Amino acid sequence: MRVLKSLFRFFIILMFVGLILGAIAAIGLYQHFAPTLPDVETLRDIKLQTPLKVLSADGKLIAEFGEKKRIPITYDKIPERFVQALQSAEDSRFFEHYGIDPLGLSRAAFELVSTGKIQSGGSTITMQVAKNFFLTRERTFERKFSEILLALKIEQFLSKEEIFELYVNKIYLGHRSYGIQSASNVYYGKNIDELALPQLAMIAGLPKAPSAFNPITNPDRAIERRNWILGRMHSLSFITKEELDAALLAPVTAAYHSTEIELYAPYIAEMVRGELYDQYGEELYTDGFSVYTTLDSKMQTAANLAVRDGLIDYVKRHGYQGAEKQHAIQGLSAMEVTSLLQSESTFAQLEPAIIISVAEKSAIAQRKNGELITLPWEGLSWAKAFKTVNYYGAMPKKASDVVKEGDLVRILDTGEFWELSQIPQVQGALIAMTPQTGAIRSLVGGFSFTHNKFNRAIQAHRQPGSNIKPFIYAAAMENGFTPASIINDAPIVLQDKGLDGNWRPENSSREFSGPTRLRVGLYKSRNLVSIRLLRSLGFEKGIEYLSRFGFDPDRLPANLSLALGSADVTPLELVTGYAALANGGYKITPYFIERINDQYGETIFATKTPVVCPDCSTNNDNTEQNIAQRIMDKRTNFLLYSIMQDVIRRGTGTRAKVLKRSDLAGKTGTTNEQKDAWFTGFNSKLVTTSWVGFDQPAPLGRSEFGGTAALPIWIDFMRAALADTPESPLPTPDGIVQIRIDANTGMRASPNQSNTIFEYFKAEETPRRGVPERGQGSGKSTEEIF
Repeated sequence: MRVLKSLFRFFIILMFVGLILGAIAAIGLYQHFAPTLPDVETLRDIKLQTPLKVLSADGKLIAEFGEKKRIPITYDKIPERFVQALQSAEDSRFFEHYGIDPLGLSRAAFELVSTGKIQSGGSTITMQVAKNFFLTRERTFERKFSEILLALKIEQFLSKEEIFELYVNKIYLGHRSYGIQSASNVYYGKNIDELALPQLAMIAGLPKAPSAFNPITNPDRAIERRNWILGRMHSLSFITKEELDAALLAPVTAAYHSTEIELYAPYIAEMVRGELYDQYGEELYTDGFSVYTTLDSKMQTAANLAVRDGLIDYVKRHGYQGAEKQHAIQGLSAMEVTSLLQSESTFAQLEPAIIISVAEKSAIAQRKNGELITLPWEGLSWAKAFKTVNYYGAMPKKASDVVKEGDLVRILDTGEFWELSQIPQVQGALIAMTPQTGAIRSLVGGFSFTHNKFNRAIQAHRQPGSNIKPFIYAAAMENGFTPASIINDAPIVLQDKGLDGNWRPENSSREFSGPTRLRVGLYKSRNLVSIRLLRSLGFEKGIEYLSRFGFDPDRLPANLSLALGSADVTPLELVTGYAALANGGYKITPYFIERINDQYGETIFATKTPVVCPDCSTNNDNTEQNIAQRIMDKRTNFLLYSIMQDVIRRGTGTRAKVLKRSDLAGKTGTTNEQKDAWFTGFNSKLVTTSWVGFDQPAPLGRSEFGGTAALPIWIDFMRAALADTPESPLPTPDGIVQIRIDANTGMRASPNQSNTIFEYFKAEETPRRGVPERGQGSGKSTEEIF
C-alpha cells in the first residue's frame, strides 16, 4: 500500500512538473512567435481580389477584367442552410468555440506523434482564415502554432459572422471561382440564395478539395462528398429526415457557366481599361471596381448592327473576293471537317464554314459545330466577282460560279436564310453622343474588335471632307453673311503658299451654278462657295473659329483647302464639334465613364463635366453648376440648323427622309477620290457621326460618297435610337425673323412679286428691298424652302 501511495505521489508530482514545463514551453513559444504575428485588425479593411467590371449606364455587363472570379457577399445575404452545410463540412462547433477546437487539435497531435506527419490539421474555420490571409500552406509545426495564435487573436477582434464572411469570400472553389457567390454563378448560373439544399451542400463540399470534389470534372466523388455533408446536417439536427432523403436523390445539376457578357461593346471596354490603368495600375484588376459607362444598351446594340450591316452592304455592292482558304475534303469525315474549322474565329456574327457540296442553285456548308446548313440562291446570287473597287464581274448564274467544294467561307444568318458573306476589308466607325452633356451613348470602332482592335472612333485621324463645311458657314454668318447672301459658284484658280502650284478646285459634279445663295451652297455642298467664304474670312479666322469646337489647330491646314475638309480629325472630334451645333452653341467635353463603385457598392468617382444650361448664369460663383461655355451665337446656331435640315430635305442627305422626322439636320462628307465617307447628323437630343474608309487610305469606289456609304449606317442607327421618341427640334431663339425674299437675288421681295421664298435672318441683318446680299444673282428658281 505504501509503495502504491509513493507511486501515486510520484505521478502527481510528475504531472505537475509536466504541466509547469508545458506552460513554460507554451509561454516560451508564445514569446517566440507573438512578435512575428501580423496585426489581425487589418482583416477589417482587407481587400479581396475581385475583377474589374465594365457596365452600361443601365447595368448591362460589357466586360470583366481579372484572373480571379469573385463576387463578395455579406453575411446577411448568405442562406442559413449554407451556413449549416459549411459547419457540417468544416467546423460544426464554429459558433461555440473560441477559435480552436481542442478535440480536433488532439486528433491532429495524435496523428503527428503516431506517424511523424500532420495529417488532418484539426483546423477550425477561424484557423483557416488565419492561414488563408496571413500564412503559407506548408505543413510544419511552426506554421501550425502561428495559426493557433492568430485564430485566438482573430476571435478577440472579429465577430463570428465577420470571420465566416471572410472565409466564404476568400476560399478557392475551382474553375477560377473564389468565394461562394462566384462558385454559385460558375456551377449553377445563379446566386447563392437561389440554390436548393443539394446544391448548397455541393458547394460546401468544395473547400476541402476543389478538384477532387468538383461536380463538373469529378461528379461521382462530388456527389459522395455532398451526401456525406447532408448526412452530417441531419445528424446535427440542421435538416429533417424527409429533407435528407429528398436531397440524397437529387441528381448532379452543375454545369460550367461562363460570365455572360450582356452587351457587346469591346471598344468602350478597352477605353475604360486603358483610362483607369494609368491611374490604378495592376490593382485595377483586383480591387473589385464596377465602372458604369455612359452607354445606352439599346443604342449600342443598334450601332453594332448598323456598322456591321453597312460594311457588309459595301462588300455586296463591290463583289465577292473568293474563299479565304481551300481545303481538300474529299474522303474526310464530318468530324475531320469540323476539326479544320476549330482554329477559325467568328467575327461580327460572320461564321466560318466549309462548303461540302454544290448544287445548281444552292450549296451545303458545314458549320463549326458540325451542323450542315443550306445556302440558298438568295444567299449566293449577290456574289458577282470582285475586280476592283470600280469594276466587278457578271452576276452569277449558278452556285458553282460562286463557290466550290472545300472552300472556307463566311456565312451569316439573316433570320430568314443563310447567306454567303465576307469579312470586309473596308472599315467603319460610329459614335453617338448626348449633346447637352457629352455623354457617349454608343461607340463602334470597327467591323470587329476580335478581328482588329484598332479603335477608329478615337484613334483614326482622317480628312472630314464636306463634313467640315458647317463650321465654315457658321463662321461666315457670325461675320456678316446671311443665309440669303449670294456667293459665286464659278471656277477659280488659286495661288496659295500653302498649296503646291496653282489649285483649280471643282464641285463633285464638275458643274458650276453661278451666283448661289449661302443656304443652297451648303445643302448642295458646293465646294467653290465654301472656298470663297473662307477666302473672305481669311483662313486664320477660320482656324480660330474651328478651334473653339475642339478641333486641334495643329491639324488644321493653314490654307484654303481647309474649306473642303483637308484637316485631320477623328470621329470623336467631329461628333464633339457637331454637339455644339446640336445643343444651341455650347462647348462640351466628351466622356464615357459615368461613375465608379468599389467592391462594396460605394461610389468613389462620379463624372462632373460641363453641361448645357441655357437658363443658368455663367457669372455666378456656384462652381457646382459646371456650366458649359457658349462658343456660338444662338441665332447663328439656329440659322445653321435650319440650313442643315435642308441637307436632308433636298440636299445630299435626302436618303434620311426615310426616317420621316422633320427635326433632323446633318451633313455628308466625301474626300478626294472617295477615300473617306462621312455623315454627321442630329436633333437637339442626339448627335451621331458615321465614317467609312480603308485603314490605309484608298479609294472606296467612284460611286461611294458620304450619302451612299456612311449615311445608310447613320439611318439604320438613328431609326432604332430615336424609335418611339418625340421630335426634338432646336427652338427658335429671340431675335430671329422670317422675311420673304427673291429666290434668285436674295433681295427682300416686293409686294406681288413672284418667285419668292421665306428665309430666316437675324433681326438686325434683314436685307433691304432691291439690295442683293453680297453680290447679285440671276436666273429663275422654283425652290420652296419652307
